[in-house]
Amino acid sequence: MIAAILITAYLLPGVVIGGIWSAIWVAIIIGIINVTLKPLLILLTLPVNILTLGLFTFVINALMILLASSIIKGFEVSGFWIAMLFSIVLSLISYLLNSLFKAFE
Repeated sequence: MIAAILITAYLLPGVVIGGIWSAIWVAIIIGIINVTLKPLLILLTLPVNILTLGLFTFVINALMILLASSIIKGFEVSGFWIAMLFSIVLSLISYLLNSLFKAFE
């Protein structure tokens, strides 16, 4: 996850990470938010999520990225759309890295 965060921040112009320790903290905070806050937000926004066929989940992910950027010094996201793009690219890169490392097992 840390490597995926660093790669994604390198690829996107609106995301700044101060270093490896910032990336470690981003991974920890996003993990904590995903475990605690995301299920509650999904449950509360279930009607909107059903109406949008699950696309509202992208909005929730972007808001969680913005929350993490407000908590962590050294991690800056320039806006909502960059946060949404960061979340999508981060998911894709994490998937690719997981697939790559499973091929070596």
